[in-house]
Amino acid sequence: QVQLVESGGGLVQPGGSLRLSCAASGNISSIYIMGWYRQAPGKARELVARITTGGGGTINYADSMKGRFTISRDNAKNTVYLQMNSLQPEDTAVYYCNANSVRRAYWGQGTQVTVSS
Repeated sequence: QVQLVESGGGLVQPGGSLRLSCAASGNISSIYIMGWYRQAPGKARELVARITTGGGGTINYADSMKGRFTISRDNAKNTVYLQMNSLQPEDTAVYYCNANSVRRAYWGQGTQVTVSS
């Protein structure tokens, strides 16, 4: 089993920044990729960014996030971060941390990000 705990969400004004953290614990060695997804009200959950856990870390971003969001990892802390800049109201959503092993996907409880003036 793997447990994921997110933190760092909140209310921010348009153009502002937030950094989300996802701390993983448990059977970490089984995880080969971690990432962030988001779900806005009335919409499907969508990929934000993901990073592999081995080697240099291969990164993928959703096209709409490129240039504004940066995913990174600290393997020593078993933590993945999502730096979000130039936030806009359409970025308002619940952001979920995800970790995949070959057997299953794990999800955090989600953290709310609200972009509003």
